[in-house]
Amino acid sequence: MTMANITINGQKISAKAGITVLQAAREAGIDIPTLCDHPALSPVGACRMCIVEIKGQRALQTSCTFPVIEGMEIQTDSKMVTDARKLVLDMIFSERNHFCPYCEMSGSCELQDLGYRYHVDHWVFSTYTKAFPLDATHKYYLMEHNRCVLCGRCIRACDELVANHTLGLGQRGSESMVRADANIPLGESSCISCGTCTQVCPTGALFYKRSAFMGKDSLTQKVKSTCNQCGVGCGTEVVTRGGNVLSILGDWDAPVNKGLLCKMGRFEPLYDSRKRLTTPLLRTKGKLKEISWEEAIQTLAKQINTVKASEIGVLSGSYSSNEALYLIKKLFNEKLQVSNIGLTNTVAPRIFDKVQSKLEDIAQSDIILVAGSDPLNDQPVASFIIKRAVDKGARLIVVDDKKNGLAPFAFMNVDMADISKAVEVAKRANNPFILYGAGITKTAIAELKKLKDKANYIIVESGVNTVAAAALGLNNGYNPSGLKLLYVLMGEQNYEGADLLKGIPKNAFIVAQASYLSPLTERAELVLPAAIWSEQNSSLTNIEGRIQNINKAVEPAGDAKPDWEALQLLSAELGKNIAVSIDKVSAEVMKSLK
Repeated sequence: MTMANITINGQKISAKAGITVLQAAREAGIDIPTLCDHPALSPVGACRMCIVEIKGQRALQTSCTFPVIEGMEIQTDSKMVTDARKLVLDMIFSERNHFCPYCEMSGSCELQDLGYRYHVDHWVFSTYTKAFPLDATHKYYLMEHNRCVLCGRCIRACDELVANHTLGLGQRGSESMVRADANIPLGESSCISCGTCTQVCPTGALFYKRSAFMGKDSLTQKVKSTCNQCGVGCGTEVVTRGGNVLSILGDWDAPVNKGLLCKMGRFEPLYDSRKRLTTPLLRTKGKLKEISWEEAIQTLAKQINTVKASEIGVLSGSYSSNEALYLIKKLFNEKLQVSNIGLTNTVAPRIFDKVQSKLEDIAQSDIILVAGSDPLNDQPVASFIIKRAVDKGARLIVVDDKKNGLAPFAFMNVDMADISKAVEVAKRANNPFILYGAGITKTAIAELKKLKDKANYIIVESGVNTVAAAALGLNNGYNPSGLKLLYVLMGEQNYEGADLLKGIPKNAFIVAQASYLSPLTERAELVLPAAIWSEQNSSLTNIEGRIQNINKAVEPAGDAKPDWEALQLLSAELGKNIAVSIDKVSAEVMKSLK
């Protein structure tokens, strides 16, 4: 790697040749102010805030676009530079109606911070000359054009990160505005509600409706965690204040999603209207009555001790943590000798005997073959990565017998019966990549095996923590007939229970460990309230086989407990004490995955 010796503010620095001045300064711990720049987006030099003085250059240069070369001498805070930045700020503040005291982002705004930094205490140029529209048509966020600085971050995020291409720049000059599609309301556009544009916005031009005016950054706490809405396992930052979750942000440092989130992960958990279960319930004289945890665990242990192992069934939903699944295996399968254990969702077959790849490897492929899965609807962030690769020249093939969200982006759509056509195309590729799920057929499996020595692959499991459940052997053929006791570890899963309860004897004692009221809990004899995604410390295993930590951001509602904690109480009551820790369980899951 070629290095260049440069000087910034008299400090000699060795930087990688070809990186930008801004990048070199940041690596050396030298601060250069920016507004339109964002580490996850391509630089455009639109705002001019990052201008610097470079010896030998006739004019000031934008550090975010100017490459480093050997011997370069740079001044980042000379009088010429600071005066120019102050002029840029004065002009930006004059372009729209930036009245900070009335803005939701006051105290958390990059433009406001720059105003304080460069002592902007009055308007040099006339402002508030025209009212710009406010678009409130979107369910989750507002687009306030009066506060927009035309930095283009939202547009680049929609294009480069999500590959949705909804946002663009319309009109010209001082009339320029960010617009959706052919200048239609954002709520009626092709926007997929991922919220990435809102997270990258440096001002109050785009902001979340739900958390508006709930506190500036300095008054909130951020807890890094993991999204549990699908098997991708995106890294998140849960923003809280006063014990309440205000918003969910993408974690830019997370290896899986690198800051991206979808509607399922960013918004839907905050808008969940289902009724929470907050205390244990026991059916008494036909009605569910509140009881203590001690009584609930004692009742369950008594019921287990009165039936044979062959008369006990266990069902687990995919929202269950690694720790809970581990306890199911250790307590029910190994200690109590219960073999009738299954999952509420299907598991994809294992086709290849080699280690699967990572989602980030999709970017290097030239043919992407998606079979028996629908990432756009079920694992949206994975679909963003696929669409980005397509934007850069990769060709997508979708193999499915039903409607598939990725079909419009594919150059080839075939039914499962015709998968051989797709395989022939993939054989001619330099670097094919396969993503397949539980919807794949036996015929398709046989065809895909022809690519075992050439293609990279990922199994796109349905649900959330299906990978860990399958690895721990909890998908071994559940049969409801003849059961006298059924333990259902449902957690947050939205499951109405009609199919789940089919075939279960009417006199069976059903235990539902769940977070929300549902037909399942209404049918149960005993209900154990489960903590949700923001209320527990646990872990999940994503579709790549990564162990992802969930960190508690707020206290559990009422008497709800993490899924694994309730199972640990039960094991202790049964005299089968089982030690549990995230590290121990993670090691067990990783061992089972090999």
